[in-house]
Amino acid sequence: MIEIVPTVVPESLQDIVDTVNRYKSFATRIHVDVADGVFAPNTTWMPGEGEMLPEGMEYEIHMMVADPHTMGLQYAKAGAHSLIGHVEAFDGAENAARAYDAWRAAGISEVQAAALFQTKVEDLAAYVPISDLILLMTIASIGVQGIPFEEEGITRIQKFHALCPDTKIAVDGGVSMKNIDRLVGAGARHCCVGSAISRTEDPAKSYQDLIALGNTAL
Repeated sequence: MIEIVPTVVPESLQDIVDTVNRYKSFATRIHVDVADGVFAPNTTWMPGEGEMLPEGMEYEIHMMVADPHTMGLQYAKAGAHSLIGHVEAFDGAENAARAYDAWRAAGISEVQAAALFQTKVEDLAAYVPISDLILLMTIASIGVQGIPFEEEGITRIQKFHALCPDTKIAVDGGVSMKNIDRLVGAGARHCCVGSAISRTEDPAKSYQDLIALGNTAL
C-alpha cells in the first residue's frame, strides 16, 4: 500500500496540536513543513526550550532551512521521528552523512533527502545509499500550502525511479485526487498531502479516497 501523510505548516506548536486532534482518528504520521526565512521565504514554528511535539503521533519534519544539521537536532530533542533535509542545503552527501549520524545519535529513526523541483534527479545518486527515502518536490516554489502542482513532476519521478528503482520515493507539493494515481504509477510510494485533505469538509474521507485511488496504480 502507498502511504498518505497529511501535512501542516505551523505558525505555532498549537497549530500542530490542532492538526493532531483533527487527524488522529485516521492518520498515524504528520508531515511538518518548517522554514527559516532563508532557504524558504517564510518562517514557521521552531521548537523552543522544553517544547515537545504532541504524543501519540509520528512526525516527519521537512526542514526547508539553511542549516538542517543543527535544526534537525532541535527537532529530534522535541520528539521527531523522521527528519528531512534538502540536498541543496547540505551541499554534498558527505555533509548529509554527518548530519544523519548526529540525528540518529539523537534518537531519529528515519532520514530523508529532499530535492527542490529545479534540482536534477541525477544529482541525487550520492544520497541514495545513505537515505531511507528520497523526497521530490512537485511544486516550483516552497514554503506554503496551495502552490500549483507541476506536471513535469511526474516525469521527474519516472526518471528518478528508472535510475534508482529500489529507492523509496516520497513526493510533496500539490498532491491531490487529480494526480495521485499518476504519481504512484510513476514510482512514488510516500505522498505528503496538504490542501487536498486540510481544505475538505471530511478530511478522513479525503485521506481514505487518496489511498484507494493511489493503490489502484500499484
